Amino acid sequence: MKSLVSIIIPCYNEEATISLLLTGLLEQTYALERLEVVIADGLSTDQTRARIAAFQTAHPELAVQVVDNPKKNIPAALNAAMRAARGEIFVRLDAHSIPSPDYVARCVEALETEKGENVGGVWQIRPGADTWLAKSIAAAAAHPFGVGDAQYRYTTRAAEVDTVPFGAFRRSLVDRIGGFDETLLTNEDYEFNVRIRQSGGKVWLDPAIRSAYFARSTPGELARQYWRYGYWKARMLRRYPRTLRWRQGLPPLFVISLAVLLLLAPWTWLAQAALLAELALYALVIFTAGMQVALRQHAAFYFVGVPLAIAVMHFCWGSGFLWSLVKSDAYETCL
Repeated sequence: MKSLVSIIIPCYNEEATISLLLTGLLEQTYALERLEVVIADGLSTDQTRARIAAFQTAHPELAVQVVDNPKKNIPAALNAAMRAARGEIFVRLDAHSIPSPDYVARCVEALETEKGENVGGVWQIRPGADTWLAKSIAAAAAHPFGVGDAQYRYTTRAAEVDTVPFGAFRRSLVDRIGGFDETLLTNEDYEFNVRIRQSGGKVWLDPAIRSAYFARSTPGELARQYWRYGYWKARMLRRYPRTLRWRQGLPPLFVISLAVLLLLAPWTWLAQAALLAELALYALVIFTAGMQVALRQHAAFYFVGVPLAIAVMHFCWGSGFLWSLVKSDAYETCL
């Protein structure tokens, strides 16, 4: 008999995409009678719960339950969903994602053939809205210069990696290393994967495991997202400093260098020249990325939109990282 699989989903005010996700789960090739969906909802104030209820009524063939997440953060939601779940295998998804029809089947196959203790796949980044800015943000979020060596956004080669988006893993793994760290409001996946690797396990990325992920739709939303990413990455690195990767160090170093040169520029021409050279080089690189996307997609707006999105990602991630280093732990209660 096939393993019982629990799809665990953190959720808060996702009325725009929750039905798309549930429909994607209904279309899975894995036997529906061996699937259950557990949504940990942070007490949504929009129509999210109404849309879940409508789906439950229309499709009783897929078991869907909702549990409350009064803490309203992602790691607490995941832990609450796992406590309520009955499955031998957990497959973590987000409420603004859509899995490919064979997503669950491929995850289970990778686990059963012992490819890794946590297995995941590649995101197909989709725009969060039908605007040129949203399309540019989605393109930047899938570009290597925007996300460095985060292979789950663009790779075509299966390999052992540091982390995967979402992820599928056995209940026995959670029993052994613990659940998600609720003191990290972002970056909880990476920290979970660090503990897997430290326990001797492997994290496996298979590009045949695919899901669509809706990117942020405005520069403001993108800025807040990447500020949080940078802030909580720094908090996690306090515990695991050896997990720092080159792509994570570059944005804060870039922000520091610009700040120092801006302070020195009024006093010396060397600082002025260095500042102009650094900005010119950075502009050349990000506009080259924009040109690549514009030519590939045959749309001129990417030439401006992609560089704008990449700059927002780099500056906000780097600034959030640096801010985290100087703020007290009490500040975290405000995030």
